[in-house]
Amino acid sequence: MVTYDQFTAHCEAVLERLAQACQACGRSPSSVRLLPVTKTHPFEAAEFAHRFGLASVGENRVQEALIKRPQSPAGLRWELIGHLQSNKAKQALQAFDVLQSVDSAELAARLGRIATELGLTREVYVQVNSGDDPAKFGCDLAEAPAVLEALLPHPSLKVVGLMAIAPLSDDPAVARRTFAELRRCRDSLEARCGVKLPELSMGMSGDLEIAVAEGSTCVRVGSALYGSRPAL
Repeated sequence: MVTYDQFTAHCEAVLERLAQACQACGRSPSSVRLLPVTKTHPFEAAEFAHRFGLASVGENRVQEALIKRPQSPAGLRWELIGHLQSNKAKQALQAFDVLQSVDSAELAARLGRIATELGLTREVYVQVNSGDDPAKFGCDLAEAPAVLEALLPHPSLKVVGLMAIAPLSDDPAVARRTFAELRRCRDSLEARCGVKLPELSMGMSGDLEIAVAEGSTCVRVGSALYGSRPAL
């Protein structure tokens, strides 16, 4: 993994990209947060983020977070950005402060019930496959209202927004369509359900400028900060 000095330089470079992207579309840089993705890296990756002053890290797997979080700084928030299987709902609620990958009404109901039983309150995002990519998780655009409506009755779950991952493509228009569809989906859900969903988690190392232009409030960046992921 990179050294802390390298990580600092990488963070500053990514934050400058974000600032320039915000300037290009008339947004404040403070409206977009950088979420470092520590997947497959050792627990020091989370410590680097905390030392730099970042409030949260993103992990793709529940088991990794359960191992790494106890070794990492207190006060650092952990966000699940990978697919969540229903049978790991309890562990996910215990390991993470934020769940960005709620993608079915069944999972939403299970999380709500277990969170209430455990006396936990968690922020959640609805993950939408707004790029219609069979290789990606997330509910279909048409299913998003049902997922949101399954979450809303549970006071233990605070729905803050939507999350999407763009399909792999060399054509920037593919990412742009994916992110624009997610924004339109959010706007429709707000009007339909009478709730505010201020967060749009979209954009990674290779497409963050497009995501910012389309309204992202959270970009999930791994390789541009930590370098190539080690082999599993």
